Amino acid sequence: MKFADLDLNKTYTYADYFRWKFEERVELIRGRIFKMAPAPSSHHQSLSGDIHAQIWNFLRGKECKVFSAPYDVRLPRKSEYDSDIITVVQPDICVICDLSKIDAKGCIGAPDMVVEILSPGNNAKELKNKYEVYEEAGVKEYWVVSPQDNTFMVYTLIDGKYDASRLMVAGDVVSSSVLPGFSLDLTELFGAQ
Repeated sequence: MKFADLDLNKTYTYADYFRWKFEERVELIRGRIFKMAPAPSSHHQSLSGDIHAQIWNFLRGKECKVFSAPYDVRLPRKSEYDSDIITVVQPDICVICDLSKIDAKGCIGAPDMVVEILSPGNNAKELKNKYEVYEEAGVKEYWVVSPQDNTFMVYTLIDGKYDASRLMVAGDVVSSSVLPGFSLDLTELFGAQ
């Protein structure tokens, strides 16, 4: 099967997704197929690697685990059966503290934290569709990094709805309610690029 053979108006499940063997990377959001952007830029990869490394170092010896893309995160609504799951995403970085959510296929259920780094062409998907599914699934913290303008937003889940931080830039330090004691210096992060 080729990507071009898929009916983009059809609703698909993780059972379908798991069978696909074409080269294009895709995500399912509420059963709809979203083609992922081509390989991320060097700047995107550098930011992702730096954030992942800092979180990984912080978590060493702690209960939570950090993963980076490609890593399937399945967000079930009705049941955890592959045929019922209609949202499968690959966040740039995710932190999972409930290790029972980790299985051989990736993560089943909401990670505690998700980091998405915007790429040209995926901003609408990240800022609208993923925001909505992460909020609905109960992702406690959602970080959005924009390498194009070196900005950073943190969305924190409060009573089932995201509360947005102010727009952060170099000079700011990001802290996390999910990882108490962790901080990310944006001057270092954006200056190192």
